[in-house]
Amino acid sequence: MCPPGDEGCRLLSVADLFDRVIRHSGRIHSLSTELEKYLTPRNNELDRPARKCHTATMLTPNGKEYAQKIPREELTYLILKLLQAWKEPLSHFNQHIENLQELPGESLSKAKQISNMVHELETGVEKVTEKMQSMGIISNSLHGVASSEAAGVSISNEANVMSDSDFIHCFRRDSNKVQSYLKILKCRIMPENSC
Repeated sequence: MCPPGDEGCRLLSVADLFDRVIRHSGRIHSLSTELEKYLTPRNNELDRPARKCHTATMLTPNGKEYAQKIPREELTYLILKLLQAWKEPLSHFNQHIENLQELPGESLSKAKQISNMVHELETGVEKVTEKMQSMGIISNSLHGVASSEAAGVSISNEANVMSDSDFIHCFRRDSNKVQSYLKILKCRIMPENSC
């Protein structure tokens, strides 16, 4: 937002805002991929089946062709729901891994960075949403989605009892979905960008 009278302030276009959140989501996904390398399954975890991700109950499209068919408002809502579903579990995860002696300090730093970046990305997606609503690109039906409870996501203890490797694997999977959905949403709203 530019304050009245600030002639040096430049309003960002929807395309610029999308580019920023897409780049940001890409950095989050890259960091989670790096962090996953540090959190390999322990010997006692190798034989057991992987736990279901706490976001597994969320209906998300499988594949680009299905995501492209979802109305813009629903895709935007889904992106926000995914981001909101990870805020609290990431906070608990950061507290948990601070006590792990075997992890290098670099991995702790990455985990904290991811948590902060998810908050920033959610704010960025909210800004893009507000801009699209003000321009009439999407309806105002998303107004007020502010918490994971409002978004219909149940944050259970599933995320807190997962192994570290399962947890970061689930997060990495969902961060990839967010990035893909943002790219699809941008292309649907601005097809002139040769998507």
